[in-house]
Amino acid sequence: MLKAHFFAGQSLMEMELYDEAITHLQRAYDLSKELKQNFGDDITSQLRLARKKRWRALEDKQISREIELQSYINRLIKQDMEKRLSKLSLEQAENCNELELKEKQQEIEQQCDDYVKEVNNLFAKVDEKRRERDVPDYLCGKISFEILTDPVITPSGITYERKDIEEHLQRVGHFDPVTRVELTQEQLIPNYAMKEVVESFIAENEWSLDY
Repeated sequence: MLKAHFFAGQSLMEMELYDEAITHLQRAYDLSKELKQNFGDDITSQLRLARKKRWRALEDKQISREIELQSYINRLIKQDMEKRLSKLSLEQAENCNELELKEKQQEIEQQCDDYVKEVNNLFAKVDEKRRERDVPDYLCGKISFEILTDPVITPSGITYERKDIEEHLQRVGHFDPVTRVELTQEQLIPNYAMKEVVESFIAENEWSLDY
């Protein structure tokens, strides 16, 4: 059953069905803990990969929506320019002042160009920030795969989320799930350095709260 969930998760990930893939891989991981079977980083690495791919897929959808919005705003700006130019032509038809008409037309066209450039620059900045969006693996718990909030370190040098490793020790056994070295709750030490790094990262990347 464990391997069935694992291979199903891999297949679903290839089909880009990430939610379903994560469900099966998480079940495989839970079973490995219940059965006390050690698969090294095989299951956890696939689970992290599925979560990252799901995040990327959601990001791609958001990018598509923003591109549509950018195009829509640019169209509105150009439509407004055309209306203003048309209105200007009607108003100036009686005056027959070609020089004045051209100057006003150029002024309207320049305003339109400036608005379009400003809109495109804003979206370019958003896109540039998005390219930097990535939560490093070392900031995520090795059991929950979520961003660490209360990190603790074991004698083996592995950092875990406190509630996850404590649950592991209570439900599965008194050993480090990565190194398999004997471990007790009393040996867990708060990793203040990592906590500071995580908090600094979140402060600079508020989007990571939805990761």
